[in-house]
Amino acid sequence: MRLSTTHLSGLLSLGTLVMADPTWPSSIDELEEIMYQVSGFNSRQFGGTVIPCSNEASGPGRQNAAEWLRTGFHDMATANINFGTGGLDASLQYELSSAENTGPGFTTTLRFMNNYYTNRSSVADLIALGVYYSVRSCGGPSIPFRGGRVDARAAGNIGVPQPENSVFTFQQQFRRMGFSNTEMIQVTACGHTIGGVHEAEFPNLVPPGSTPKGEAPMDSTVAVFDNKIVTEYISGNTTDPLVVGPSVRLTRNSDSKVFASDANVTVTAMADQTAFHNTCKNVLQKMIDVVPSGVTLSDPILPYAVKPVNMQLTLETGASTMALTGWVRVRVTSASVSSIALIYKDRNGGNNCGNTGCSYTATVLGATDGFDDKFIWFPLNVKISTSTGISSFTVTLNRADGTRQVFDNNGVSYPMDDAILIQKPQSCLLQTSGALTVTAAVRNDRNSFPVKLVVSQKVASGRPIATLSSNTIAMTRGDCVGPYTFYTASYTIPGDTSSAAKLDVVSGTGEYAIGDYFNAASELGGTCRAFSVPPASLCTTGSVTTTTLGGSSSTSSSVTATSTTSSSTGPATTLSHRQTMGGYRLVGCKKEPTTPGSRALSGRSFAYDGMTLETCMTNCSGFAYWGTEYGRECYCGDSLESTSADAALAECNVVCSGDATQYCGAGNRIELYYTTATATPTATLAPKPTVSPYTRVGCYDEVSGRALTGAGYADDAMTLEMCASRCAGFTYFAAEYGRECYCGNTLDARSVPAVAESCNMVCAGNRFEYCGAGDRLELYSLAGASSSAPAPSSSTTSSSLMTSTTSSSIPVVSATSSTSPGSSTSSSSTVSSSSVQASSASSTTSTTSTPTTPSTSSSSSATAASLQHRPTVSPYSLVGCWTEGTGGKRALGSKNTVSGASMTLEACAAFCDGYHYFGTEYGGECYCGNSLDETSNEAPLADCSMTCTGNRYQYCGAGNRLELYYTNTTTGPSQPPTIGAYSWYGCQTEGANDVRALAAASTASATMTLESCATFCGSYQHFGTEYGGECYCGDAFSAGSVAVPVGECSMTCTGNDKQYCGAGNRLSVYSKM
Repeated sequence: MRLSTTHLSGLLSLGTLVMADPTWPSSIDELEEIMYQVSGFNSRQFGGTVIPCSNEASGPGRQNAAEWLRTGFHDMATANINFGTGGLDASLQYELSSAENTGPGFTTTLRFMNNYYTNRSSVADLIALGVYYSVRSCGGPSIPFRGGRVDARAAGNIGVPQPENSVFTFQQQFRRMGFSNTEMIQVTACGHTIGGVHEAEFPNLVPPGSTPKGEAPMDSTVAVFDNKIVTEYISGNTTDPLVVGPSVRLTRNSDSKVFASDANVTVTAMADQTAFHNTCKNVLQKMIDVVPSGVTLSDPILPYAVKPVNMQLTLETGASTMALTGWVRVRVTSASVSSIALIYKDRNGGNNCGNTGCSYTATVLGATDGFDDKFIWFPLNVKISTSTGISSFTVTLNRADGTRQVFDNNGVSYPMDDAILIQKPQSCLLQTSGALTVTAAVRNDRNSFPVKLVVSQKVASGRPIATLSSNTIAMTRGDCVGPYTFYTASYTIPGDTSSAAKLDVVSGTGEYAIGDYFNAASELGGTCRAFSVPPASLCTTGSVTTTTLGGSSSTSSSVTATSTTSSSTGPATTLSHRQTMGGYRLVGCKKEPTTPGSRALSGRSFAYDGMTLETCMTNCSGFAYWGTEYGRECYCGDSLESTSADAALAECNVVCSGDATQYCGAGNRIELYYTTATATPTATLAPKPTVSPYTRVGCYDEVSGRALTGAGYADDAMTLEMCASRCAGFTYFAAEYGRECYCGNTLDARSVPAVAESCNMVCAGNRFEYCGAGDRLELYSLAGASSSAPAPSSSTTSSSLMTSTTSSSIPVVSATSSTSPGSSTSSSSTVSSSSVQASSASSTTSTTSTPTTPSTSSSSSATAASLQHRPTVSPYSLVGCWTEGTGGKRALGSKNTVSGASMTLEACAAFCDGYHYFGTEYGGECYCGNSLDETSNEAPLADCSMTCTGNRYQYCGAGNRLELYYTNTTTGPSQPPTIGAYSWYGCQTEGANDVRALAAASTASATMTLESCATFCGSYQHFGTEYGGECYCGDAFSAGSVAVPVGECSMTCTGNDKQYCGAGNRLSVYSKM
């Protein structure tokens, strides 16, 4: 359940991973997640229109990042510190008709902010957070952000500075805001370093037709937060339209007036890039911290080291257990964590947790990036006995180096209260009508307290920001289910923004109130599921241990409601990605498939002007999926083509031709929706014998640490085909828990066959396929893979679900095996796997698996009749997909060739014979080298999506993407990409003033190898070899150590002449992955 945050606060230093965590839950939790979960898994997507800085989502020549930055200033600019009024208070939403706020940028910015406006994230806080995002996304400094701003309910006074003002007027206006004359100049420079002036708003300053996109940039780097705004002004070559051009004649050259007001002293001091960033960091923080008197801001919000997210208790069928689900998010910017252990206390604070014990171990599922931080996510699905319950938990981090650290929420543990739970499966919302039904499970010892539902909803206001309205509905007592009793309430959320509502269910009032708070209505399905009520004999009773309040148990069937209204508030008709449409929910933005002639959805298609999400949904009635594309196209289907990859939601940025408030995909981008209903089956639900080129192995147990560790994905549109596509190049793939996908070249020996019927969860994206279950893998392998393994139990082999797989041998490699993907693949071409082939041949389905066959061009490489990333091209093995180097440098710079019609992986391997690396790019290019440029970085394998010009069943990289292979069998030395737990970092110099770059430990040997140095430095983050025989270790680099071209690390190791071990004053550095 989600707890109230009003009574919890405090900070504690917690060691190496953190500076200080708030006590959870905290009033800043929502803002903290929006601020730091920027991109990747579970990201909040707040930066969707400002990342990258050059994003012009609102139209040509409109850098959204610049508009967000200006929005912060214009909202703050009406402040009067003498009277304690104005400041950053979201009053701008009431001031859009003022001539001081001309242009569409403020409206579009506020409309975007409205999507994140809740009772825990004010519009004023979101505007301030927008300043942080806009500056950081453009390469500027990280501006400290505080929460706690309060939204105004009316317009502020006029007073935004205008270009025609005199220097004296500017100085008076900024002094009113609380800024000195020097700070006035600094704010102006920092605010004008990105973006430009638009002809549509200022035709007298930017003559129409004089610029390509109707925008005159402030400096030469319109989408970079740098010092060019002042250096170009000082040097006299500025193009700033507020310094030169028609503005001079019209005396609207406000930037030159302000910059010259102290004889250019301030701007000269800002000419250094570091000084510019430091100055802007300070002055922009001061700008967003100007608030009305009476408003108290929080401390600067820092990321949690360990944070529970979306924690939810749910009563399970039969009411004997409840499930604790959610996530533990761990910050790993400076430390590596392999798993976590959640240790919980029972309802009374003890250790009586039943047969399952009081601990739960979780492993990593996904990763999220902030601008300066990285987080990994550990999923929870803890089964807790309802008879003993839960009251709190702690989290232990198990680090990759073997150490552990316990997080106990500043000594009070992380609280969980099982007194009242919102039952989301038994709750539902029809988003077309707003009809809402909410069910809560209340522990029986609290049945004398009243129970209420509180709905916080958005109501159209005629402004870009909606009005928040809070409505309270008494809940009606229903069935007793074991130690709990169900309460229900129904309510209709008006308008078309029902999915944006937040729901609280509360037992008791005043000091005795306990609630499950801030639940998203968008998480509810369209149908309330039935609950299997246990026999009445299992209904338990209890008495309240605190003083009983007066009042009934709310058994009346009548519904009473009260309403309160608060502003900051805006219309439902705002441009946004609609999370739900009728009986469908938004999956996200998807790319069209890479296969020529194929579509993500191939059932039906339509194209017409006037396209809306509603009309496309109607066109696709009866299909499981539908999606819009390019503003006027509509596609339908019952399954998603397997190579349709994820795209950022911001890439679906074309407005629907028939509704300017909706997005309808973009070019090659489909805004995809999937049904929430349980449709009448039109096909048979059964295990699939084959998912080309893979063959089903069976249902297998998951193990601690994962049975398949090569890669992992999760998708609310998961199908077996999607998982197979994501795992292309791996020997195995497996689906788990309906929406998870795992890949690997070896199967952990502890993973053994399970009863087939236990893989009983249907795939999230195809209700006619099985995708494993909790701790159960629906396992597939390449047809040629084979080795000995435990035989399935008799209950498994006799199952009708096993069809073609019961006689197959299972490829298993133990955890201690050193078998590589290359050796595994090459051996499969010589080892008979007749049991698999016989099994496939006896299958009653018409789908067959195509085994891998030797290539005509190379006896040791394979070419299968299916497009995939080849794990080996003898004698090379696939490293992955890598970028080219930065600054025009090639990742592999020794040798290259191009073939527009006949490039294959085998041809490139032959061309690069004698080199350690080869890589293919853009379908027909081939590059060779013995070392990889240090500025080349690994990219998602899916980025290498172009097929080879000479073999349509092979991938040959993409634009700025190399399909990279490596071998250690050539005669020349190389810099291997990985050494044990370490990966190649780059060639570094020693530190300044004769200080070692890595100074923690060192050794030297006449038989030095990279492996021996890695072993010696095993407890450190980095190791580096130098001068052929020296080894150095450390967790950080000393000052003055810099990266140099990889070719400068050119001395071979004294113990292995096939490896490079730095050079004089040059370290070959590796870092833990």
